[in-house]
Amino acid sequence: MMERLEKNGNSSFSLLGGPLYRVGCYTGLIRSGTDSVPLGVAIGVFFWLGLVAVTLVQGVTDQLFTFSLVGDHVRLLVVIPLLFLFESMLNPRCADFVNYLVRSKIIPEGALPALEAAIIRTRRGVDSWLPEAVFLLSAIIFSLLHLATPLLGVSTNNDPNVSVHITQAGDWYWIVSMSLFRFLVLRCLWQLGLWVYFLWRLSRLPLHLIPTHPDGFAGLGYLEVVHVNFLPLVIAISSVQCSAFAEVFIGGEMAFEAVYGVFLVILLIDAFLFIGPLFLFSPKLWDCKVQGLNEYMDFAAHYVEDFEKKWIDSKGVSDEPLLGTADLQSLADLGNSVDVIREMGWVPVSKRLLLSFTGAALLPLLPLALFKYSSYELMINMFEGLFGL
Repeated sequence: MMERLEKNGNSSFSLLGGPLYRVGCYTGLIRSGTDSVPLGVAIGVFFWLGLVAVTLVQGVTDQLFTFSLVGDHVRLLVVIPLLFLFESMLNPRCADFVNYLVRSKIIPEGALPALEAAIIRTRRGVDSWLPEAVFLLSAIIFSLLHLATPLLGVSTNNDPNVSVHITQAGDWYWIVSMSLFRFLVLRCLWQLGLWVYFLWRLSRLPLHLIPTHPDGFAGLGYLEVVHVNFLPLVIAISSVQCSAFAEVFIGGEMAFEAVYGVFLVILLIDAFLFIGPLFLFSPKLWDCKVQGLNEYMDFAAHYVEDFEKKWIDSKGVSDEPLLGTADLQSLADLGNSVDVIREMGWVPVSKRLLLSFTGAALLPLLPLALFKYSSYELMINMFEGLFGL
């Protein structure tokens, strides 16, 4: 079984599947079996062009290309491709992580059947047509009932008094494009849920964790490499909210300072969705740290006692020359090992990952600064901050 997983580790685990994935493979818009970005771009552009075509027929193109409806364009041309970029980036890293678990023996040989069972169950959820059917039906019903979203902005509400949604172009956007958008968001959340489910199953296995592992997380540091691929989703979430803010700012319906509170909420949502699942391993990492400290402290106590008898105690002076002895280096290495265990994290998240998520969430917010400051003022402030003036 170990040989089978080592050989097929990258191909046996995948978060790509379902009817839409198969359509993308059939049409050639998914390349190499994992690159679905062309499919996302094609979907976004197609429905955006459909919206433009309807406005041209009706002669209301001037209403579409206004800043108050920037959310329409952001969702179709930016967010939808980002959703497919996310799955294209994440899937290979997830497969590599599973392969790494087998190669590094973090999954003991006796637990390999349980790992294979977790992979099979996850694949069943990925390949099933039922979730996507439910998501599509739910998205259509949501749009037909003309329900407003909790987001701010003209393009998030089917209100005939404030937007072009009284037109056929508005119906196209709200019923067709927004239904598609909601379907793709639900599909993306389903993939995230399957990954969390797999991590939960993995956290229940008897993992062979090593407290002195140089990654600082007993061998699970590779999870950070996996979760950094959630950055496209972080940018997508911020982009949707920022486009909604832009729509209300242009109408003077909200003060710019309201952004600060919402940005904090966005960070909390990102942390819950993309960092929260890593806490599943906290109990095992904490136990590994405590047990490692106990074992290495006990080992260190015996070693330093023997070291003192050999080199310090006058009654036990060794005939071995002090210069060049390996005992000193071993003592230093032992101290370094204990320090590694002391500093070992109980959640496989580093400051670098947190800063990456924060920067990605902040990136779409930067254009909003133009609503409060002119480009000249921004350049002057940047110049003064750079040179400390």
